[in-house]
Amino acid sequence: MLTFADFLNDLTNPALAFLPKAVLVAALSSIVCGLVGVHVVLRGMAFIGDAVAHAVFPGIAVAFVFQGSYLLGGAVAGIGVAIAVALFAATGRVKEDSLIGILMAAAFAAGLVIISRVNGYTASLSSFLFGSITGVTNSDIAAVGLVGLAVAVVTIGLHHKIVTVSLDRESAQALGLKVTLIDTVLYVCVAAAVVISVATVGNILVLALLVTPAATARLLSNSVAAMLVMSPAIGAVGSFFGIYLAWSLDVPTGAAIVLVLAVLFMLVWVFGPTGPVREKLVRTNSTNQAATAGTATTSGVDSR
Repeated sequence: MLTFADFLNDLTNPALAFLPKAVLVAALSSIVCGLVGVHVVLRGMAFIGDAVAHAVFPGIAVAFVFQGSYLLGGAVAGIGVAIAVALFAATGRVKEDSLIGILMAAAFAAGLVIISRVNGYTASLSSFLFGSITGVTNSDIAAVGLVGLAVAVVTIGLHHKIVTVSLDRESAQALGLKVTLIDTVLYVCVAAAVVISVATVGNILVLALLVTPAATARLLSNSVAAMLVMSPAIGAVGSFFGIYLAWSLDVPTGAAIVLVLAVLFMLVWVFGPTGPVREKLVRTNSTNQAATAGTATTSGVDSR
C-alpha cells in the first residue's frame, strides 16, 4: 500500500497533474453536497437525491452522443426532473415519492436507450456509473467551482425558509412563504450538487456523498448551524482520504470515498455524543458517583 507521504509527493508530481485536480474537484463536490445534504437529511428526502442521480443520465447520454459537456447535459436533465417533481407534487394528486420513482425510472430508461445507440459507449458508461479521477480537466474544476458557489449561496441564503418549510408546510404557507417555489429551489440545488459530484464518485454512489456527511453531522450536533459547518468538513475529509485509498490500492474512487465516509459515520455512531460507548460511560460515572455519595453518607452516620 502506498504510504501517505508518497501520496503527498504524487500530488506535487507534474507528471500526475490530474491527481490534485481530482482532489480539488472531490473536495468542492463534497462541500456542496455537505451543505445541501443537511436539508436533505433534515427533511427526510434522501430518495430525491437518488432520483436526481438517475435523472441526469439522459442528459449525460445526449452530451456523449453530441460530444458536448457532460456537466451541462446532466445539469439540464437533472434540474428538469427536479422541477417536474416539485410542480407535479404541488398538485397533490400523486404523492411525492411516487412521482420521484416514476420520473427517475423514465429518465434512466431514456438515457439507456440513447446511449446504447452509440458505438463504444461502454467505457464512458463505466466512468459515469462508478466515477473516475483521471478525466478531470481545468474546465471541470471551473464549472464545479462556479456551480458549487451558486448552490452554496442559495442554500445558505434561503436556509431559514427551507427549514421552516421542511418542519411545517402548513405554517410556512400561513406565514406567506411560497412553499412550491422553495421546494423547487431545494430540488434544483440537490440536482446541481448531484451533477457536479457524478464525475468524482459516480452515479451509483453519489447519494452517499449527499447524505452520509450530513447524517454524521446530525449525530454530532442538534444545531442546524453546526451541521452546516461540520457536514461539508466531514465530506471534504472523507473525499481526500478516499482518493488516497483509491490511488494507493487501485480501487474505484467513488467506492473508496463512500467507504471512508461510512467508516466515519459508524465511528461517530458508536463513540459520538449519543453513541452506546458514551452512554455507557455516563451511566458508569453516574453509578460511581451515587455509590461514592452513599458511602460518604453511611460513613458520616453516628452509630451511637
